[in-house]
Amino acid sequence: MHYIEPHGHMVSRTTADYESIAQAGCVALCEPAFWAGYDRSSPAGFYDYYRQLTEYEPRRAAQFGIDHYCWLCINPKEAEDPSFAREVMSIIPEFLDCPNVLGIGEIGLNKNTKNELAIFEEHLEIAQKYDLPILIHTPHLEDKLKGTKLILDALKNANVDRGRVVIDHVEEHTAPLVLDQGYWAGMTLYPISKCTAARAVDILETFGMEQIWMNSACDWGVSDPLAVVKCALEMKKRQHTLTTVQKVIFENPKEFLSQCPNFKVNQLLQ
Repeated sequence: MHYIEPHGHMVSRTTADYESIAQAGCVALCEPAFWAGYDRSSPAGFYDYYRQLTEYEPRRAAQFGIDHYCWLCINPKEAEDPSFAREVMSIIPEFLDCPNVLGIGEIGLNKNTKNELAIFEEHLEIAQKYDLPILIHTPHLEDKLKGTKLILDALKNANVDRGRVVIDHVEEHTAPLVLDQGYWAGMTLYPISKCTAARAVDILETFGMEQIWMNSACDWGVSDPLAVVKCALEMKKRQHTLTTVQKVIFENPKEFLSQCPNFKVNQLLQ
């Protein structure tokens, strides 16, 4: 069984994790730009990070037959200083022609501040200028519902193509807001916070299998790079067919990501 990991921060993982997900059937992985585990002190730090995402990580993934793709932005956690953020954003166009770049992401909100929202809207402008898909981060815990509503309002005002936007980290109370307005939804599977495998399958069974994917994030916190595979097992335990499982873990992300000109299914599947 093959699957696509549509949101994984592999800069925070060891090479052994690449080996594990390859053995589990991962053929493509998409890495959104995010926090480095600390606040970077200069735009030069982001320049090096973008090189890491577009040069080094693809080579590391290729050792295990995995196609590595990335999204570029300054993440919401570091967007509170607009002047700094705009310096970083000015670098992004230089990397958009790299062969593994999918679009702009993961942009969004962290603490739902005015500055975060302003930088989010400016990222939307970059995506529209270069005709790129968008991957969006929604806040955690009690800020999630408010942040999701703010994001949806900003997207409506920007008049984006809703079918080319995926809003990630949805949970039970935000999934219907996202899906009912025609956006794609992503569920992030964490052992402790966000969605457990059981909750994720509950969401699928409640809101349907269309325009939704699940991912592991596998970032700096307590997380599991094999979370997607384990959730697929949970689906099987609940008697979902292999066709349905494959739709959620492979066909759905493939459908969305194929809107990105650079995305191509691993040659092993041709």
